[in-house]
Formats: sequence, C-alpha cells, structure tokens
Amino acid sequence: MRGAMGGFSQVRRIGSLLTYALIFLSCLGACAESVVSLAPSTHAFTPNDYEEVYGTWTRSSQPFDFGKLSSVLFATATFESREFRWAYVVRYGQDFGLATEARNAMLTASLSDASQHHRFLVTLGGSAFRELDLTHERGAWRVLLLDDRGRQVRPLEIEKIRKPTPAERAYFPSLTPFRQAFRVVFPVKHEDGHPTVPEEARFVTLRFTGPEGQVNLQWDFRHD
Repeated sequence: MRGAMGGFSQVRRIGSLLTYALIFLSCLGACAESVVSLAPSTHAFTPNDYEEVYGTWTRSSQPFDFGKLSSVLFATATFESREFRWAYVVRYGQDFGLATEARNAMLTASLSDASQHHRFLVTLGGSAFRELDLTHERGAWRVLLLDDRGRQVRPLEIEKIRKPTPAERAYFPSLTPFRQAFRVVFPVKHEDGHPTVPEEARFVTLRFTGPEGQVNLQWDFRHD
C-alpha cells in the first residue's frame, strides 16, 4: 500500500511539474521583457504607475529539465532600482495615507540607499523546497550579480522573508506560500572601487548557481 501511495505521489508531482512547463512554454512568446535604464527618471509617477513599473523591473525564469524533474527551479526577482523605488513610494504613500513630509522622507531614505546598494526581492520555487534556502549553508543554490563582462560580486546580505506582510504580498505578487522569499543586497562598488553595475553596462545578470546548474535573470539596459 505504501508503495502504491508513493507511486501516486510521484505521478502527481510529475504531473504538476509538466503543467508548470506547459504554462511556461505557452508564455514564452507573449512575455517580452522590457529594456530598462538606470539613469535618473524624468517621469513624474502616479500611484497607478506601480504595476507597470513593477513588471518592467521584474524577471522570471523557469527552466525545465525533463530528464531530472526533481531539480526544477522557478526564480523571480525584482530589481529595486531608483525608478522602482520612486514608483513604490508614491503608491505606498497613497495606500497608507502618508502626509507629504512623511512620503518625501521615505523617498529620500530609499534613494539614498540606492546609491549604496543594489537590492533585489527574490522568490524561489521548486520540488525540492527545503533546498531553496539561500541563507542556509547546505542549500542547493548560491546567488551572484554579474555585469556584462562577467565580473561578479557576492551578496552583502541575504534576508529570508518568513512571513510576508499583507502590503508585501500586494506589491510583490510573486510572494506566495509555494515559494521561498528573500531580500538580497549587493554593494554598488567592488572592493577596488569599480562599480558592480557600470554606467556603460549593456546588461546585468542575477545568477543562481549550484550543483544542479545555473539559472540567469537578466536586465538589458538602454543608454539614451
């Protein structure tokens, strides 16, 4: 009986993964990723702009290894750029009724942090759920930030989001009970003083790497 139940569980797991695969493949043609800019935005954001800005700065990658279904990784990351932070604060300020002074103080603090750190909100899903913990020494994956020349930097900090707040779930739709979530922080400069994301960079890559392979999320830049 135990063997039969185990077999049923395996079939159900494989069926679920195949369903995700079909969804992903059907989305490939429709889910074009935006080219973005790290230059200061001249756009005056309104609260209604947030969803579009969120989509512009969010990347997802769902690779499927049909020969090794247990190692599937579903990764989503939002690059919290200056543009994203500005749109977020405007939306947050309206939703929570912040006074102008409080909203401006929040924006100033966030943009000041952007000059020191590259922040990403990351969610990971997959069949080996316990192995997805980026903060655990025995986790299956490590995360790196690479410029277009392949120079990489490790995170300064990785914070696991154990219980997302209602606001976090509303502003970051990838936060679900089926994914592990993290705030990943990188420095804006290498130890030698060179930028981790140079102004002239054509793209930047967030790489998840481990014994099972690599998953890359890429933001392509335009230079106006």
